Amino acid sequence: MVAKGDGLVLDTIAMIMAGGKGSRLAPLTSHRAKPAVPFGGRYRIIDFALSNFVNSGYRRIFVLTQYMASSLIQHLSRNWHLSGIDEFIEVSPAQMRLGEHWYRGTADSVLQNLNLVRDFRPAHVAVFGGDHIYLFDISQMDRFHRDTGADVTVAAIPVPVAEAHQFGILECDQSGRIVGFDEKPAQPKEMPDRPGHALVSMGNYIFRAGLLQRALLAELEEPDSTLDFGRDVIPRLIREGERVFMYDFAKNALPGRPEGAEPYWRDVGTVDGYVAANAEVRDRMPALDLYNRAWRIRTAQRDYPPARFVREAGDRTTELVDSLICEGSIIGNASLRGVLVGYDCFIHSGSTLEETVLLAGCNIGAEARVHKVLADKNCRIEEGSQIGVDPASDRSRFPFVSEGGIVVLPKATRVPAEGPITFTADMEFMLRNDPATQSLMKEFEGRYEVDPVRHSFESAGPQLRGRG
Repeated sequence: MVAKGDGLVLDTIAMIMAGGKGSRLAPLTSHRAKPAVPFGGRYRIIDFALSNFVNSGYRRIFVLTQYMASSLIQHLSRNWHLSGIDEFIEVSPAQMRLGEHWYRGTADSVLQNLNLVRDFRPAHVAVFGGDHIYLFDISQMDRFHRDTGADVTVAAIPVPVAEAHQFGILECDQSGRIVGFDEKPAQPKEMPDRPGHALVSMGNYIFRAGLLQRALLAELEEPDSTLDFGRDVIPRLIREGERVFMYDFAKNALPGRPEGAEPYWRDVGTVDGYVAANAEVRDRMPALDLYNRAWRIRTAQRDYPPARFVREAGDRTTELVDSLICEGSIIGNASLRGVLVGYDCFIHSGSTLEETVLLAGCNIGAEARVHKVLADKNCRIEEGSQIGVDPASDRSRFPFVSEGGIVVLPKATRVPAEGPITFTADMEFMLRNDPATQSLMKEFEGRYEVDPVRHSFESAGPQLRGRG
């Protein structure tokens, strides 16, 4: 059983892999790591993995960072503190202890930090991803891992076969022991007892510490290894006969969750997936329950006033349908249907927003029509602007439109009613040099403008009300 004292799991350390680039989520990830991307109006993606560990009683946590980590590190250093003997959340960048290179794969991120495992001499190491949205009592998986005598336990969940090619596919015997692991196959194998679905790895593992060290060092000696848990380490351990078991995430009984409710895990690796997951937050009966007081998701505590709804001149009234408004935002005589508004935003009178996600600090002008838009922080949509009304026009005007037709506005974009959009100079530089966005930026050369004065960190929110 898990040894606990004052809620502290004594013989397990946690490593959260938070170095992902998240190219498919560009341009949101052109200037920040994927785990640092805002979510749900007031959170960051990393907050979910951290909250799961802290709520589950784990107090020795390393966050392994790499790509565009400054925003992530700033968020962690300002908002995530544990107080107590031998309690910590520490950032561990790529240490380059094995050569002058960044993390070459998920397993390499842990391999380069094996000194931390040796220093603390835990019995078990929990290695979890930091770039998914999920609610998870990890102590239940830990108990399963120990009760089965597993060397490695892999958290798993069924997903539709059409989506399963993005994940590692598990094949298990009747005892739950994994007998096959196929990383991102073109034709995923269906579950025998659930046609149309495949059993996939969630990218969350618990290892016996000694085995983890031996497996990673052995993998280092393989010249063709990509040093990835799903491609190399887990399949090799299965072939070698180690006890690798599947933990059924569907059996995770989250405190405070109604009996029979589905467990929640989403891969938000694409713009369409990210927007869909944000939409679930503001549903009438949200699949992602952020109101569960027994399982709080912790994040930054900001000094903003309450959200405010203002009736301005005229007969219009504010209409809110299935929408969520965060602190510090002001809504005037506008219509919002299926909208998530981040903190410190201003939506002016007569504007209409539908199926839209606004991150913090955005300003929507009067009489604007905004449909199916994802606006990064500090964007300004001018009075009378239209986005999402004419998809053909959108694709000629905006560089970033998802497969599902969602217009994505990079951080601090200005959208006038007519004419070219404007990027701040710092964001335009990042977009031109990000491999995920540079081809589109080149294609759109001459169709956008650059503001050499304003910086992308400047809010376009309520304080700019007097500037039109």
